Amino acid sequence: MTAGRAGLALLLVLLAAWFVLLRPVSLGGSVTYVVIRGDSMEPDYRSGDLLLVHSQSSYGSRDVIAYRVPDGEVGEGLVVVHRIVGGSPGAGFTVRGDNNPSTDPWVPRGTDVVGKAWVLVPGLGRVLVAIRQPLVLAALAASLVVGAIIWRGPSGPAPRPAPTPARRHPPRSAMSTAARLRRAGRLR
Repeated sequence: MTAGRAGLALLLVLLAAWFVLLRPVSLGGSVTYVVIRGDSMEPDYRSGDLLLVHSQSSYGSRDVIAYRVPDGEVGEGLVVVHRIVGGSPGAGFTVRGDNNPSTDPWVPRGTDVVGKAWVLVPGLGRVLVAIRQPLVLAALAASLVVGAIIWRGPSGPAPRPAPTPARRHPPRSAMSTAARLRRAGRLR
């Protein structure tokens, strides 16, 4: 197997693994990517960390969950990452940040829960937030294009030098030399 085929095979395996394990909800998967903001879940989760949450069939006390602030509440729709300290899916969960002295003012129901904490990648959230800035995206795109041009090099075989024209004699006229001399008046 050539290096190119091995690289392609590895890429396909990684893509399949992402598709099965890490595909976001927006693409039909069961994983939601959340960037931690604030210090309410320190020391385990710090601002700028990336947390992958996985949807579950049920959630219980002590689970760290991500939930959307319920409709009609201040901050509705925001995703909050806190720990369940009581309640139920039907009546609503009592949640609190590990670093907070009191519970949250919101009581999310089971339908508001996005998922349970699954994988934490420290600091990667900061990078993803920076990459989403338009100027950074434009610079990355330009870098990729320039890199591809440099990496690929010239396309096709090297250009051949232009052929040197062969030494050619002037075309001969149908007139003979004698006819030309007669015409010029030198021969009778």
